[in-house]
Amino acid sequence: MRHLLILFSALIISCSSQNENDTIPEKSGPSTISLGYLEAPAGFEISVFADGVTNARQMAMSDSGILYVGSRREGKVYAIVDANNDFKADSVYTIIEGLRLPNGVAYKDGALFVAEVSKIWRFDNIDQTYANSPEPTLVTDELPTEGHHGWKYIAFGPDDKLYVPIGAPCNICNHEDDNPLFATLTKMDVDGSEHEIVAKGIRNTVGFTWHPETGNIWFTDNGRDWMGDDIPPCELNEITGTDQHFGYPYLHGNDVWDPEFGEAGKAMETDFKTPVQELGAHVAPLGVMFYTGGMFPTAYKNRALIAEHGSWNRSEKVGYRISQVKFDEDGNPTSYDPFITGWLQGEEDIKGRPVSLLQLKDGSVLISDDNSGKIYRVTYSI
Repeated sequence: MRHLLILFSALIISCSSQNENDTIPEKSGPSTISLGYLEAPAGFEISVFADGVTNARQMAMSDSGILYVGSRREGKVYAIVDANNDFKADSVYTIIEGLRLPNGVAYKDGALFVAEVSKIWRFDNIDQTYANSPEPTLVTDELPTEGHHGWKYIAFGPDDKLYVPIGAPCNICNHEDDNPLFATLTKMDVDGSEHEIVAKGIRNTVGFTWHPETGNIWFTDNGRDWMGDDIPPCELNEITGTDQHFGYPYLHGNDVWDPEFGEAGKAMETDFKTPVQELGAHVAPLGVMFYTGGMFPTAYKNRALIAEHGSWNRSEKVGYRISQVKFDEDGNPTSYDPFITGWLQGEEDIKGRPVSLLQLKDGSVLISDDNSGKIYRVTYSI
């Protein structure tokens, strides 16, 4: 009997050790085509998690699994319920409407935070009240009122602060003397107090996240318009310290000095922070995330996925895809490639425009689409 117990224990240890070291391989072969138009690497599948979510933008998941979604031009905030836990929405509720560009939503301690242009609201006990027109509490109404780049992506950081970007109120301008909050990323306490600037020189970030290993903030930034089809690049940036300036409106990308403000920027002798990765010009990068789940192949761990909303004024459209940035062991980017494509078919057939990304507990990923009103779910099977 004693020998049997020893053998049984050895088998358990052996199996446990093997499971800990298991890796999920990448499939080779032709790409997967999902929904008739979205193309992803072999093994990935894309399905519709929810439909009819008009102008779906930023997403936030509650502790009980209710998905909250902001919009922009619709002025609405939605609650999406998956009552059967089968990754298909059963109901879509409109929590509130008539807001001004309520792009940003964030969830914390049972409350939903919603960002308008100049205000942030809090809906307490949201999971219990979403279906009954809940009353919001004003967190702050002291943000700039300008609508140009006024819509916001918001998120709570590891320090429990609410991070709120303030976009430049123009294509290219310098209004720092008018209001030092313009073209910055800021943070505030949960009650709206202690509002402070985290980083400057950011034209318009509508997506940021925290690196799973370093804890640094990474953010996308939309490049300025009307300098041609191929410049300046959009950007993927990393905040590595305090008081950093990311170039706008003086320097774009690594080395593109602005024709209007570039000379003034050179005279400042400021050590502008350049991007970790230059992205395509006019691709309009919005949501960004680092994949940390266990469903995708192991090679995807800590890979950056970016929702490229797509160009609006380029002679040939670009973007309309999910891109990926791969890194080496030291965290340096090694490639910038498409991950999911197909929202743009040819030159004019637009199937959708991806906006935001959200990883679920099972390791799958949701993608919002403000053009089709869909929310997609990306899965992988061996």
